[in-house]
Amino acid sequence: MNYTPLVPARPIVVDALYSVHYFEYASGYAFAGESHPFWELLYVDKGSVRVTAGEKQLELTPGQVIFHAPGEFHALSASGGTAPDLVVIGFSSGSPGVEFFQRRVDMVGAEERALMGRIVEESRRAFSTPLNDPATLALERREQAPFGSEQRVVAALEELLIRLIRKGEREETPAVPGSDPDNDWMAALQEYLCQRIDRPLTLEQICRDNLIGRSQLQKRFHQFTGGGVMAYFSKLKIQMARRLIREGRLNVTQISARLGYQSVHYFSRSFKQHTGMSPSQYARSVKMLSELPGTGTDDRTNNV
Repeated sequence: MNYTPLVPARPIVVDALYSVHYFEYASGYAFAGESHPFWELLYVDKGSVRVTAGEKQLELTPGQVIFHAPGEFHALSASGGTAPDLVVIGFSSGSPGVEFFQRRVDMVGAEERALMGRIVEESRRAFSTPLNDPATLALERREQAPFGSEQRVVAALEELLIRLIRKGEREETPAVPGSDPDNDWMAALQEYLCQRIDRPLTLEQICRDNLIGRSQLQKRFHQFTGGGVMAYFSKLKIQMARRLIREGRLNVTQISARLGYQSVHYFSRSFKQHTGMSPSQYARSVKMLSELPGTGTDDRTNNV
C-alpha cells in the first residue's frame, strides 16, 4: 500500500521567544515606553493599566490582553489605585496569520488564562532568567531543565494565539474592551476585592454588595478561576503581605492589621498555609530575597 503523507498546516508558528514576564507592580508604576522588532503580548491579571499603543491610549482591566506589533511604540502606567499584575510575552512570528493581532484588544476566558498560566509556569522550569526582572534582554536556558520545557512554552503560546483568532473570527465586530458581560462582571468583582483587601470580608457581604446569590457567585467565580471566591481573596491578602514584607517598612503586627486580620496568630497561620513558612521565616528566607524586583522569580500562579 502506498501511503501519502500529509504535512500538517501550521498557520501560526512562533519562531523565537524574547521575554516571558510576570510582573507585580506598585500602584504608582509607570513605564516611559519603548519599541522593538518583535510582537509583545500584555495581559492584565490584576488591577488596571493605562496603555499607550502608537497614537492611541487605552484603559485595560483584569482579563484583557493587548498585542503590540513589531516597531509599535508602547508605554503603560498603573491606573485605578490598585497595584497591577501583568503577564508580558515577547515573541516573533513570520506567519501571515499573526497580523490578526495588529492593535488587537481582547477579553480572555478561562481556557486562555490557563494557557498563560502554563506559559509562565513552564518558563520558570525552562529558563533561569527571573520572570519579574524588567531589565531582562535575553532568556537564559536553565541547566537540567525538564525535557521539552521550551517546546511546551511555545506550544502553549501558539495554542493561545490560535484560540484568540478563532474567538475573533466568531465575533461580528472587532473586540472592544468591556464587550463581554461575563468578563465585565469578573473584572468588576476582582476590582471590588482588590479595593477591600484591608477588610475582613465575608461571603455574605460580597454577595450583598454585588447583588448576587451565594450559589450563583460561587458557580460563576469557579467557572473563571477554578476555585472559590474566599480562597481567591485570601490569596490576594497573602500576596499583598509578601509584598509588604519585602518592602520592609511594617512589622508583622502592622501588616496583619493593615490587611484586616482579626489577630496576628490568624494572619501567621494563613500565611504559612499559603507559603509553607511563617511571616518571620519568609522575611529571613532566600525565597523572599529571590522575589525582590530584579533579583528572582515569584511563585504566583495565573489563577491567584
